Amino acid sequence: MDDERKSSKAGKQAAEGLREATSKDEAKNESKMGHDLAKGADRFEERSKSSDGKSAEEKQKG
Repeated sequence: MDDERKSSKAGKQAAEGLREATSKDEAKNESKMGHDLAKGADRFEERSKSSDGKSAEEKQKG
């Protein structure tokens, strides 16, 4: 059962490749936009706003 929870070597390599690809894509987008993308909580708020401009917090309040 413990073997199921251990990450395989291939899985770790795939995850690292995904992180690298994501990092490169983010850098490309930041360069194109001319500013850094929001990180952490700021990024959550940025992404949670829909076309109506309301944040997740505003939507929960009703």
